[in-house]
Amino acid sequence: MAHIPSGGAPAAGAAPMGPQYCVCKVELSVSGQNLLDRDVTSKSDPFCVLFTENNGRWIEYDRTETAINNLNPAFSKKFVLDYHFEEIVSSKKITRPLLLLNDKPAGKGLITIAAQELSDNRVITLSLAGRRLDKKDLFGKSDPFLEFYKPGDDGKWMLVHRTEVIKYTLDPVWKPFTVPLVSLCDGDMEKPIQVMCYDYDNDGGHDFIGEFQTSVSQMCEARDSVPLEFECINPKKQRKKKNYKNSGIIILRSCKINRDYSFLDYILGGCQLMFTVGIDFTASNGNPLDPSSLHYINPMGTNEYLSAIWAVGQIIQDYDSDKMFPALGFGAQLPPDWKVSHEFAINFNPTNPFCSGVDGIAQAYSACLPHIRFYGPTNFSPIVNHVARFAAQATQQRTATQYFILLIITDGVISDMEETRHAVVQASKLPMSIIIVGVGNADFAAMEFLDGDSRMLRSHTGEEAARDIVQFVPFREFRNAAKETLAKAVLAELPQQVVQYFKHKNLPPTNSEPA
Repeated sequence: MAHIPSGGAPAAGAAPMGPQYCVCKVELSVSGQNLLDRDVTSKSDPFCVLFTENNGRWIEYDRTETAINNLNPAFSKKFVLDYHFEEIVSSKKITRPLLLLNDKPAGKGLITIAAQELSDNRVITLSLAGRRLDKKDLFGKSDPFLEFYKPGDDGKWMLVHRTEVIKYTLDPVWKPFTVPLVSLCDGDMEKPIQVMCYDYDNDGGHDFIGEFQTSVSQMCEARDSVPLEFECINPKKQRKKKNYKNSGIIILRSCKINRDYSFLDYILGGCQLMFTVGIDFTASNGNPLDPSSLHYINPMGTNEYLSAIWAVGQIIQDYDSDKMFPALGFGAQLPPDWKVSHEFAINFNPTNPFCSGVDGIAQAYSACLPHIRFYGPTNFSPIVNHVARFAAQATQQRTATQYFILLIITDGVISDMEETRHAVVQASKLPMSIIIVGVGNADFAAMEFLDGDSRMLRSHTGEEAARDIVQFVPFREFRNAAKETLAKAVLAELPQQVVQYFKHKNLPPTNSEPA
């Protein structure tokens, strides 16, 4: 277990606070040497856990695979972190002695961490199979897996990727895998790549089957219709046996190179974040003239609704060129006929519900309070469907031009849960995310349910959401924190949701180069 300080890196997936906060991606490769043997009848089964520091607390960021029976593991799982360009690690490779919890040395154990900046956003996807590999098991066939290596700066081969093990076969078909091109060959298409084939053994002493060398430029010759074949050679067998041909064939079925665009690539490529606010004006909020009401504007000119609008809106407005945002209300009776509306413009202009910037939203909100009657019920689906209609129109575009964000600020329980679940599941297919900020001290169990972090949301008909698009944050946890802390929590999942949607639709940034 390794505690690795984050070196001032922002939280995983945190939205950059404006383009001046450009970050680069850093990939960390981890290996261990001379680890303590903690098992009685076999060797240790080590894995490495990366913690990053957040507000004085260590939080697990990611972990490697477990290396079975291995005191000198090279982990194939890489850690990819965001680093501010001015705080990037100064050394490409560090080796440190491992310590126990009491700070005493863990025997002669060492940990080596190699860092590589992922400045090239190309990724390579390889699909491989084997044919007639050597039989290594006495009472069965082999359990083959592949390892890919590139030359390291120290002249030694460095592990880049390890495939899964395919049990009991001499003709394995491995799952396609994708790695950054920088990881595989430092972006150099001619750099040699060593591929090793092993038969997996539980005791960690994997049997060598064979090897071959190639390069990305050679692998690019493989196409779905024309696979590339490599002889898997065991040099010892080759020297001993005169009639030795090979230890089997490794088939490269396909090799594809694409660009792996980041959130910043989409934003700098011209994607606009279309921001809409939905405000809860139901009676449970209390009379806005009463200081106990959640809509009461205190002498400082604020309340929890305004704080949430400011915290989120001030960041999002930097990503929208015209800074004109629709602001809608729900759960109130409106003049002159006092009918309940669950989707009204808070500036009372239904044909033009746009407010100029966050200032404009705050002004329209304050101005509308005396002119409406708080009522109910708390229906979310009309506003979700309202924004979804515009997001659906944006799907006609061939590039990543618009992504819609609905911020709903509410004080409690959803009345139309079935309709809302259905609306969210449908919206998950669109370029759209929903942020819910819960104000006050109500029970927010329904909001947690919509936020599909633990399991994917389903509609009442059983249809599963295409992806998780809801982020719920209770305001009470941030009452005494800086507004930047609230903004970070609220927007934490947004960058990956934007990237996930455009990747799934195979949409490049508007101004992008081909791979």
